[in-house]
Amino acid sequence: MKRAHRQRLAAALVLVAATGAGYAQSASDPFEGWNRGVFSFNEGLDAAVLKPVATAYTEFVPELARAGVTNFFNNFRDGWSAINHLLQGKPVAAAEMGMRVATNALFGIGGIFDPATDLGMERRREDFGQTLGRWGLPAGPYLVLPVLGPSSLRDTAGLPLDLAWATGYLTNDGAVRIGLTVLELVDIRAGLLGATRVVDEIALDKYVFIRDGYLTRRRSMVYDGDPPELPESEDDVSDKSPDKTSDKAPQSAPDAPK
Repeated sequence: MKRAHRQRLAAALVLVAATGAGYAQSASDPFEGWNRGVFSFNEGLDAAVLKPVATAYTEFVPELARAGVTNFFNNFRDGWSAINHLLQGKPVAAAEMGMRVATNALFGIGGIFDPATDLGMERRREDFGQTLGRWGLPAGPYLVLPVLGPSSLRDTAGLPLDLAWATGYLTNDGAVRIGLTVLELVDIRAGLLGATRVVDEIALDKYVFIRDGYLTRRRSMVYDGDPPELPESEDDVSDKSPDKTSDKAPQSAPDAPK
């Protein structure tokens, strides 16, 4: 199961980057010199610390235990997704995600198991950056953040609220909070090991590959997987706000799973 999950992540990353290959990205990355410097720092930190720890985690922690950790963190993040669906004016999707969280919390032993997926309850991840984009805020310039990696001006603006919903804030105990934060970071990095290998093998310029894939994916997510076509010449930011692509504000995306 874990191997299949990694393969899907790798395939998704390749697909996202491929779909963004035709993008005119230069206008979206005016801080490329700074971004590349931060990117190099992150790559060094990953090679020295994060990747070795994540690799050891996958080798020495049983798969069933790792799956339980992933499910727990995913279920917690699903609660934030439900709130963002509601903030985006999608009450049906918010209720469905809330039901997913409740199902896993009650019948999945606090989210350690994921019976909601077996029952056909789709996970539709949302964050506050997507919510800002939903209401017309353009993505703005591409940014690479220390440790946190790819972002945009809009996503960075939404980051404080996203981080405030971190599992570490479940407790006031400083040691437990740090432990939960570190475990979540290691779990996320472990889930990306397969995708990282693919990028390392095929990307001529890893920075450009990740940048284009990130911008394309985030634009798709803001439009719930159905973004409008880009103009042939893109001189402005790559992720136009919905109300900039037409004279009318966008209609809400269907709440039913696609």
